[in-house]
Amino acid sequence: MWIFYCILIAFIILALICCYFYRLAVRPGKKPFLSGNKDLPEVFLGGITAEGKEWLDKVDKSHLAVKSCDGLNLKAFLISSSRRNDKVFVVMAHGYNSKGLDLGPYAKFFNEEMGFHVLLPDDRGHGQSDGDYIGFGWHDRVDYLTWIKYLIKTFGEDIKILLFGVSMGGAAVLMLSGEKLPENVKGIISDCAYTSALAVLDHQLKVQYGLPPFPIMHMTSLITKLRAGYFLGAASALRQVKKAKLPILFIHGKEDRFVPFKMVYELYEACTSDKKLFVVEGARHAESFIIDNDGYRETAKEFIRSIL
Repeated sequence: MWIFYCILIAFIILALICCYFYRLAVRPGKKPFLSGNKDLPEVFLGGITAEGKEWLDKVDKSHLAVKSCDGLNLKAFLISSSRRNDKVFVVMAHGYNSKGLDLGPYAKFFNEEMGFHVLLPDDRGHGQSDGDYIGFGWHDRVDYLTWIKYLIKTFGEDIKILLFGVSMGGAAVLMLSGEKLPENVKGIISDCAYTSALAVLDHQLKVQYGLPPFPIMHMTSLITKLRAGYFLGAASALRQVKKAKLPILFIHGKEDRFVPFKMVYELYEACTSDKKLFVVEGARHAESFIIDNDGYRETAKEFIRSIL
């Protein structure tokens, strides 16, 4: 009988640990493991650079809202192009525990330099949008499709759409690549994406806490399914790019330890569509745009010219 009680106690302890990690990783709120993380540069932790924040504070923005397929109120900002007749819209996907307005430097590039309209949604569970969990890109991919359909309905069947995302946002747009998309969507730029939510959380569990992924993350994934409606392994950019039809530009910093650099090669090799890879030497997580700004912008411009 004592063996049974020992097993029961061990199971209860494991369940409590996994509930803790669910709240830590999947529930919105403060993320102590991000603060002081040696693998995250200050610019990532700070959200937006001073230049990007100043630009966003000054630029005219429209508030938009849509309903998700499961009834959540999703919010976004639209920054219109000064070229009023321009028909290109960039749908931008933000990172983990972030919000659309944290993409200021990128939004400035696409809007001011490229002359495109820019949509900055807040993911479910982030910013001004409803939601009590983080989707790690999986449920968000459906929400972004809702935004795409909204843009087409509102601004016309002749608009062209580019998808762009950083970190979790980069994974989200890659997850969207495997879905049936309107012909208006012309291409995807993904910066420092992970292969799957389970893979990146496995990595963080080992690095931050020195714990083995099994069985902790597998039970945490089950809790996520019960509470948020998806398994962490289902949130897989790797599986989705195997079905991709759109051209994709993959970007990753070579010194990224938060989302391991090797993941970009896994994604690139699995991708079945036209693709391009841009690696930035010396860049850590979400740092490529800053470390090699000229190279980043020129690579993005070249890619965009090839698809529009």
